Amino acid sequence: MPKVRHYADLVTILAGLSWLVVFWSVSLTAQMGSIEPTLAALLMLGTLILVSFVHRPIRVHLRRYHVRKRRTEMWMHILALPLMLAFLFGIVVEHLLAPLNGQQKMLLFNVFATAGWLVFVFTLLIKLAMHQRRRRSNSNSNSDNNSGAA
Repeated sequence: MPKVRHYADLVTILAGLSWLVVFWSVSLTAQMGSIEPTLAALLMLGTLILVSFVHRPIRVHLRRYHVRKRRTEMWMHILALPLMLAFLFGIVVEHLLAPLNGQQKMLLFNVFATAGWLVFVFTLLIKLAMHQRRRRSNSNSNSDNNSGAA
């Protein structure tokens, strides 16, 4: 089961990173006034999706491993929570300081989405460390029990 968990974690980390690239490319497009960064990011994302559907070994892996739960957690970290926080924080900033334009609002969302993705990655790393520690302590206690029985 740990290998399944590691694969699901890796897939969701990479999926979250690819969506962050798309989010940041929209900000870069707005700043530059050119659509090329967003087109490049969408082309990269489309290529990854196409390869994952067409390439049989990847398709079998994605079907076999339980990625849905991790993907839902990832979406909560990089989309739902950052949207809510950016909206609330944007209202406070506009009310107290100055009005924000569209680029600044998108930048605010991107910062929150990146922070959410980093929290997601650190959470997965902490879970991994806890599982490895638990597995190591269980294997040590099993080896102690086996040596005591002999």
